[in-house]
Amino acid sequence: YNLYEDFFDILKTKVQSKDVLDYGCGAGNFAEKVSNFKPKKLVAIDISEEAIKKAKNKIKSEEKIDYRVENCENSNLSSDAFDIIYGLGIIHHLNLNKSLKELNRMLKKGGIMLFAEPMATNPIINIYRKFTPKARSVDEHPLVFQDIRLIESMFKNVEAKYYGFLTLIFFPFYKSPENSKLFRFISGIDRMILKTKYFRFLAWSVLVKAEKN
Repeated sequence: YNLYEDFFDILKTKVQSKDVLDYGCGAGNFAEKVSNFKPKKLVAIDISEEAIKKAKNKIKSEEKIDYRVENCENSNLSSDAFDIIYGLGIIHHLNLNKSLKELNRMLKKGGIMLFAEPMATNPIINIYRKFTPKARSVDEHPLVFQDIRLIESMFKNVEAKYYGFLTLIFFPFYKSPENSKLFRFISGIDRMILKTKYFRFLAWSVLVKAEKN
């Protein structure tokens, strides 16, 4: 919940009058939300023809979203074309090195990429994943710290913010994060814990913001 809030808060302040790409848009749920932030241009791509078909069928008359079937690792989009490229839970399905090179190619100089992704560093969560293989696709590879270092080697001003330790453990004890005092309390503790380098391995997910050199 906190990750999504921060993710969209950043986009809301950044995308107005900008050229924006939704990278791995699926059926377009997030593109619909970002279109309300008044980008100059919003292109949304996904490799699934069916997902793009569904996204196009949902377009409202006031929305200006250019949906396209594209391979995120090797698209036909122009180089140096976008001020902002964003995605939620997409690059951990891809070849990270290929996708980062493609993101770097498509971003304008000084352009920003913003991605929310799962982490593979908490041993308890990894045990859960091992016993629930049908809950995810076979191509998933949640990020490790080596992946964050790879991003740092290819981009500048990289910011990685970590989420989801106690909020995940105590999830059964609250129904709605936005209306739960318990959630607000333990998410505050999470923020303090996960700011510490030595405890970041406990995080469930990460929000990565980086700038093209």
